[in-house]
Amino acid sequence: MKILTAQQIKECDFATIEKGISSINLMEKAAKFCVDWIEVNFRSTQKFLIFCGTGNNGGDGFAIARMLYEKGYNVEVFIDKNNREFSPDANVNFKKIKQMSGVDIKDFSDLMIRDDKTVVIDALFGYGLNRGLSGATKNIVEKLNQIKIPKISIDIPTGLFADKIIEENSTVLKADFTLTFQFYKKSFLHPETGKSCGKIIVLDINLDEDFIDVIKTYYFVIDEDLIKEIYRPRDDFSNKGTYGKSILVGGSYGKIGAILMSTLSALKTGSGLTFTIAPECGNLILQSQVPEAMFIGCGEKYIEKFEIQDKAVYGIGPGFGKEKQTQNALLDFLENYHDPIVLDADALNILAETDGMRLIPKNSVITPHPLEFERLFGKTENSFERLKLARTKAEELQIFIVLKDHHTAVITPGKKVYYNITGNSGMAKGGSGDVLTGILTSLISQKYDIEKACIFGVWLHGKAGDLAAEQFSKESMLPTDLIHKIGEVFKSLSS
Repeated sequence: MKILTAQQIKECDFATIEKGISSINLMEKAAKFCVDWIEVNFRSTQKFLIFCGTGNNGGDGFAIARMLYEKGYNVEVFIDKNNREFSPDANVNFKKIKQMSGVDIKDFSDLMIRDDKTVVIDALFGYGLNRGLSGATKNIVEKLNQIKIPKISIDIPTGLFADKIIEENSTVLKADFTLTFQFYKKSFLHPETGKSCGKIIVLDINLDEDFIDVIKTYYFVIDEDLIKEIYRPRDDFSNKGTYGKSILVGGSYGKIGAILMSTLSALKTGSGLTFTIAPECGNLILQSQVPEAMFIGCGEKYIEKFEIQDKAVYGIGPGFGKEKQTQNALLDFLENYHDPIVLDADALNILAETDGMRLIPKNSVITPHPLEFERLFGKTENSFERLKLARTKAEELQIFIVLKDHHTAVITPGKKVYYNITGNSGMAKGGSGDVLTGILTSLISQKYDIEKACIFGVWLHGKAGDLAAEQFSKESMLPTDLIHKIGEVFKSLSS
């Protein structure tokens, strides 16, 4: 799914209108989609308090108010009575709601909530907002944020910008749900801004498909349609050699669990042949826990050297440690190896400390979390700036950066960004990243195009995490639970 800028969304609306639907009818359609969703999900609600601004987002709110009232709900509409300069389409819907004797139109200052079966609908400002809130709108949003009842934002929570970060301590409505039209907004996917959105519901209101197909963007959301295009079902007439050779390199005394999880996840993702290169102290653990993988020792407690094997994909870093001999082993390997690899965890920390980024082969994959990214490339002010720097570095080094976060982003050497929307906070545990390393290594060894392997890998990782959280809870799920859910994800793709 493409992510468009606010300006591009506006152009898409115009293109849709030019195809034969009037702007007021497009507003009517958007409102109906919202009401249909609200009716299904808030059936027992007794009253809706709908806060409307003066622009087209307010027009959506007036139309939603009318439709809910016609369905028998108790509706109150709130506006800033000192500012009634509505947009033309908003004015049409405002006049319609004024003619309904059963709908009270109140000023923001009249807000009183007496019933806990009440829901707030935020239609104050849409995606076109370009400055912070002030005056009556700021005051009412701050008041609503103090009230503990469900809040639904229409298109985007009031106070957020579509494409950029907000200033620190800005006033933004804290929504429980955001009903957005056709596209994710970039701001939904960054931690500083996305935390105000609650659960995102994308409503397809049938904007002009021809326009959407041709409009250019560097930003995308990974959705199931994209995954189904990427996924390749297993060929019945195949053998273990068909699915590649994965070599997971890592582990050190006390950290064998990390490379064990990488190895197991590579196998679960379909690797044909799987090797683990680790210190001898991990031999018994790895051979007993993952007998399907072959063990290659390379030191007693720490990795001291590892050899290059032909026709293999290496995933290096989980539990690796940063001992001097291990640093030398990694740098020696990189001096002599020129095919794409996957680098994670301590492998990245070693490169940050030794200025070894120049040694990474082109088209390799690195998987830093924010702190590891900072060590590699320097400090940034926020996640928007971090992403900007990541795009620059991916192009400069000709590598793929899998930037781990709540919405992990895959950044390509061509500066494209793919945001992942699977996964949950239960995965915020040591070991989850080691699982991802195994998944990515396995997919690349199976000859998935590297860009597609990254996209598929982060989606698969998150989807398995969602299934683990569903069974065990976010608090109690473990990274190993996630590994054992990978099979369920593949079954759902092949059904």
